[in-house]
Amino acid sequence: MEGTGALKFAFFMMPLHLPTEAPALAFDRDLDLLQYAEQLGYDEFFVGEHHTAAWENIPAPDMFLAKASGLTSVIKLGTAVVSAPFHHPFDLAERFAFLDHLSKGRVILGLGPCGLPPDAKLFNIPATRLRPMLEESLDIIVKLLESPDPIDYEGKFWNLRGMAIQLRSYQQPRLKLAMATSGSTGSIDLAGKYGMMIFSPSAQAPPPALPFREHYPRLKAAAEEHGYTVEREDTRIATYIYLADTREQAWADVEDSIQRDVHDYFFTINTRGGWEESPDQPSEDITPAFVAKRRRWIIGTPDDAIEQLEALDKEVGGLGGVMLTTHEWVPHDKSRYSMELFARYVIPHFRGHTADLKREWKRTQDAREAGTIPVVMGRDLNDEFPAGGDQTNLHTNI
Repeated sequence: MEGTGALKFAFFMMPLHLPTEAPALAFDRDLDLLQYAEQLGYDEFFVGEHHTAAWENIPAPDMFLAKASGLTSVIKLGTAVVSAPFHHPFDLAERFAFLDHLSKGRVILGLGPCGLPPDAKLFNIPATRLRPMLEESLDIIVKLLESPDPIDYEGKFWNLRGMAIQLRSYQQPRLKLAMATSGSTGSIDLAGKYGMMIFSPSAQAPPPALPFREHYPRLKAAAEEHGYTVEREDTRIATYIYLADTREQAWADVEDSIQRDVHDYFFTINTRGGWEESPDQPSEDITPAFVAKRRRWIIGTPDDAIEQLEALDKEVGGLGGVMLTTHEWVPHDKSRYSMELFARYVIPHFRGHTADLKREWKRTQDAREAGTIPVVMGRDLNDEFPAGGDQTNLHTNI
């Protein structure tokens, strides 16, 4: 696959910072990565919402993105995701419509039920209520964003009487909405009902989750049923990616940090959930190499990334976009270099920006092998130039 054109490239930032370091400096690094992503030509940058467990320490992504909107001008700014059950839906609709104006129409509002177990405990919301609260909140938010008139809503969790947003979104008819899914029919149908984008993890979830190839067709059918239109570029596959000049260097850079993140953080918040191959697998067998293979993380060179993404594209039936998860496995300058390698070599491969250059270089190589390139250097060219003419040859003088 080369030169799909519409393929989007985004970042997802939880973020993930050690609780032992100065948070203000960590946020500065986060903002630097976002600005650098725009400079390198990435399309979108998504930020999560979390309130507990210390490592994922941005509690108000709209505030973070409001600052980012003043530091950038092109890159789309999104949430992945806001935990809808923690907020009144009018407040979410109004705040993100306002942010859409501040950013001149660059906002994508990603919504979810809550992905961090300690957060649900903090707000004292039973797990069985999280999903129904998301669905009701989403229904209200869409009505508020789309209706110029006040709305009434009688729900199980929220009741509205004559409420309207005085300033709806900059994007018309409304700002873009998104949600994450592991491939369940319920979540894809819900996203399609409101014409939303979907984010899917790169590790294929087991049945009854749908295989990747069926995500977009299901989303499209559900959207059309409810009067919305979605495109393949409204889908994203999210994964961890770290690139270096060699595969060996990449692994040397990140192996210890992956071990730290998985065993110290993710095991604590999820009690190993989803990381192991079986419940009785010893924790010491859940190594960085095992995790990367099981989760289909990409750790290596730009060529490795191209190969693995092409395989994923074939499996999915056409990627709409790739979402790179940020991490602090390495010093900040190495994170930036990994981003740069991906932008220099991987993005242009998939967008076709280097196709002409590769083709022309191959023509030149073939012509040299066939002996059809004329000799122009190291010759007496006096007969080919008028007296006093410029006979300087740059290639022999540089």
